[in-house]
Amino acid sequence: MKKMEQMELEGHRSEIIADVESLVRKYRAIFDWDVPEVDQKLADKLILGEIRKSLEDIEKELLG
Repeated sequence: MKKMEQMELEGHRSEIIADVESLVRKYRAIFDWDVPEVDQKLADKLILGEIRKSLEDIEKELLG
């Protein structure tokens, strides 16, 4: 039997994905405004890398 927390998470999975995609779009737009002729693949790689690092930092803080 699944734990209630797991079931709750599964119910919000699509919302979490949408929120992260929105965050990526937000920073893509900022790159587009601030960097003329932006290399979108490089910008995406940098943005996603920073999101991963931020998640790791938050995980360490919360679960320490």
